[in-house]
Amino acid sequence: MPGRSDNIVPLAVKIVVSGGLGVGKSTFIGAVSEIEGLDTEAAITQVSVGIDSLEGVESKTATTVALDFGRISFDRSIALYLFGTPGQDRFSFLWDDLVEGALGTVVLADTRRIEDSFPAVDYFESQDAPFVLAVNRFDGAERVELDEVREALGLSADVPVLECDARERGSVRDVLGALMDRVVGARAVPGRRAAVAPG
Repeated sequence: MPGRSDNIVPLAVKIVVSGGLGVGKSTFIGAVSEIEGLDTEAAITQVSVGIDSLEGVESKTATTVALDFGRISFDRSIALYLFGTPGQDRFSFLWDDLVEGALGTVVLADTRRIEDSFPAVDYFESQDAPFVLAVNRFDGAERVELDEVREALGLSADVPVLECDARERGSVRDVLGALMDRVVGARAVPGRRAAVAPG
């Protein structure tokens, strides 16, 4: 019908961005979001001393306590919604709700605190959910080869591991493109779930 294409409702696609405290999730989403990102950052106070480790990110003064949210539109047919999980273990009870219905996940890693990546990696592996691991390069951080990161986290060969700079739009778009390739590949495997469902 004439004029029908003017009323296209874009396909909504949900992507989750996860990882440890201070790994750059809010920055990653903010770098590509076309809307002002929703964040739920709160000041880090003395109350969290002994609960949330800031080793390696001592200059961090605020942290996400619920979620980050952003949106990217690809022409008029697809809207990509980005949901960032909180990084602290004590807020992990929110993860099931945040990842429900997600097409895939970006797990951000910081080589200064690589052990903080284990909870996210373990979670998404247990969900049999497609994910990529993006090593966020921080100024002054020791450079670690991607194969070493893969080995340290025990990732299988089919999980893409790549570098990124969460501050740079083009770098973030490259990571999201790699995730889309991973999702398409995962959907082609019989019996593999295409979206994350609560465990």
